[in-house]
Amino acid sequence: MTPTPPPDPRPSPTPVATDEAAAAHALGVHRLAHHFDDLAQQHRAAELGMWAFLATEVLFFGGAIAAYSVYRMTYFDAFAAASNQENWLIGAFNTAALLTSSLTMALAVRAAQLGNSPRVSLFLAATIALALTFIGVKFYEYAHLIDHGLAPWGDFHFEPPELAGGARIFFSFYFALTGIHATHMVVGVGLMLWLLSISLRRGFDDAFASPVEMTGLYWHFVDIVWIFLYPLLYLVHRS
Repeated sequence: MTPTPPPDPRPSPTPVATDEAAAAHALGVHRLAHHFDDLAQQHRAAELGMWAFLATEVLFFGGAIAAYSVYRMTYFDAFAAASNQENWLIGAFNTAALLTSSLTMALAVRAAQLGNSPRVSLFLAATIALALTFIGVKFYEYAHLIDHGLAPWGDFHFEPPELAGGARIFFSFYFALTGIHATHMVVGVGLMLWLLSISLRRGFDDAFASPVEMTGLYWHFVDIVWIFLYPLLYLVHRS
């Protein structure tokens, strides 16, 4: 009688899941932070956090625009004369570029929700290109103002001289408000480059589109701020 061989002490190999459902589950677990129960809870928390952040941004820009409005009423003639030194057509071009970038960002969000990663990459790249166009034009405007002695720091020149004090305040607000706005845009471009790298490597799907959606909310807010800044800074009593 042949003796029965002893059982193999090594653990049996775990079967590899190859079906789409198991792969999707593994991908979802990989994208879920450890302190959340599921992706839906993670999405709700991200959305709440982004809206809370945007509320603080509204307070910040609201206070700055309110201060600008007070000085605009106090030095209206000087603000109007200083605003006329701005090229409103260049500002209009930048406005069109930024509004178009909002459209491409919204299309990127929708493509992420549908799991269409190639379109996510395409629309993110378009949004980045439009944003860099805006930033480049803005730096061109800065260089033009500095060359003409209209930067509020250093040797400031403005005609007529009796309006120079109020004009200096206007350009102080101009450089501060547009500079902070441009900084927000640079942050947005950085976020979109990060999203683009994810889209090219592993993509997004309907269960995990939160990063694109939250960045989209941020980008739309940046665009809305510019909708206020453009008429306030470029169209003061322009005829």
